[in-house]
Amino acid sequence: MKHAQLVVLGGGPGGYPAAFAAADHGMNVVLVDEGKQPGGVCLNRGCIPSKALLHVAKLINESRESAEWGVTFQPPEIDIDKLRDFKNGVVGNLCGGIEGLCKQRGVELIKARGTFVDSTTLELRSADGQTSQLTFDHCIVAIGSIPTMPGFFDIGDDRVMDSTGALELKDVPSRLLVVGGGYIGLEMGSVYAALGSEVTVVEMSAGILPGADRDLVNPLKKVLTEHFSAIHTNTKVAGLKATDEGIVASLEGDGVDPEMTFDRVLISIGRRPNSANCGLENTSVELDERGFIKIDRNQRTADPKLLAIGDIAGEPMLAHKATREAKIAVETLLGEPAEFDNIAIPAVVFTDPELAWCGITENEAKAQGIEYQAVRFPWAASGRAQTLARTEGVTKLIVEPRHQRVLGVGIVGPGAGEMIAEAVIAVEMGATARDLADSIHAHPTLSETVMEAAESVIGQPTHFYRRKRG
Repeated sequence: MKHAQLVVLGGGPGGYPAAFAAADHGMNVVLVDEGKQPGGVCLNRGCIPSKALLHVAKLINESRESAEWGVTFQPPEIDIDKLRDFKNGVVGNLCGGIEGLCKQRGVELIKARGTFVDSTTLELRSADGQTSQLTFDHCIVAIGSIPTMPGFFDIGDDRVMDSTGALELKDVPSRLLVVGGGYIGLEMGSVYAALGSEVTVVEMSAGILPGADRDLVNPLKKVLTEHFSAIHTNTKVAGLKATDEGIVASLEGDGVDPEMTFDRVLISIGRRPNSANCGLENTSVELDERGFIKIDRNQRTADPKLLAIGDIAGEPMLAHKATREAKIAVETLLGEPAEFDNIAIPAVVFTDPELAWCGITENEAKAQGIEYQAVRFPWAASGRAQTLARTEGVTKLIVEPRHQRVLGVGIVGPGAGEMIAEAVIAVEMGATARDLADSIHAHPTLSETVMEAAESVIGQPTHFYRRKRG
């Protein structure tokens, strides 16, 4: 029987930052994670490996596009084993770094599955089946989420994959069906398309990336239409059948064949909280109707011994939200005045072009009856975008009309994920359009589009003229 002042259950982007923050404040911390190496889904089977592959996909696409600039390369030869090794090497290096930081900080890492016996005890089961018990004063629950796989898609054939299977990169299928037009499906579809697959995307709603601003989605869709074999919206996959020739998909929608055959199928229709089979029913924790742990703004649950962070604690299911919640949970345990009061959680889709947004969107402003002004600055008017031959981008600001305070920002274009950080600070700090417009941005950079979008609020941007109404 082992005892710890704090146990963190789950070693992902919420769990290990929580363990490190607590140890930095002098707490006795045990980090429990059932994976072979820490880092959770994000590092092992999500954010990091997918971005490594997307980097390669972008390089392949640029090598093809460069012919328009007078530089022609030979068609790429794909060494799938070496590419897989590169991806796995990135993951291994970062996971090893986390284990090293555990040792440096005095955090004990236990590789085992933890199940709650009660509100102060975990049963630990290691990979070889050995069990033990761990008691604690408090526990931060950071057990994440898993891909959603409806039963009628789970036909017992490994040619039907979730995002984890797609990242294993077993081969490059000639024909790939992506079920779901969200960010995971589009990112992985982009990877396989660059590697040589004919990619078909099927999305039930009226457009890809449902919920995202159409002003940002439309430039991306135009590019993806060129890279993918087809994108079918308002279309449903009614069933899958395994045959020797491939996976036969039954499709329902206008203008789509009722049956199509694919070499592989990626199911990417979302994720669900990993709240089952971990003993939460043996505690006083309360779950909502979707299986998320109910928390307050301090990350506390209905059980005074347990806090929850990350995907298990509700949407948005984003790694950086989990990391922020980790700091709040630890500060709460230390008695510090902390709560989750962030109003600008950035979202990034790492396609090419990238999409990024934070704060309120135009659709949300309309739905909530918030008075707003929306301005857009086209990247065709950006000198830097012209030098990159990437003029499809748009930078969009949502501001409060009276004081011109920045309520939200959306960006589509290469590097949007890096650019959104300025927007997050602007929204969090209550900056105005003039604050952005009067801040000197380096020239020539894509970040100037944020400045010129802000200039559009207070007058005319330098490099784009809008006719005055009336």
